[in-house]
Amino acid sequence: MSRKKISWSQLSPRAKAAIVATAAVDAGLRAWALADLAGRDDAAVRGPKKLWGLGLGVVNSAGVLPAAYLLLGRATRMA
Repeated sequence: MSRKKISWSQLSPRAKAAIVATAAVDAGLRAWALADLAGRDDAAVRGPKKLWGLGLGVVNSAGVLPAAYLLLGRATRMA
């Protein structure tokens, strides 16, 4: 069972808007999370700081990974 690929031009305006909005939210959350991570000490991050940075920089997760870092990955508030 194979799925037929749909080109960008075949998408509805609503589908195109949803894709663009999701990408914008992901980019904003990713930038916020990476900036926050860069300003934190290793002790203020739950888990390996380098692994968070790698994941946030490489993985495309539609905003899920940056949200997970912002909600769960920060051990303490910044001073």
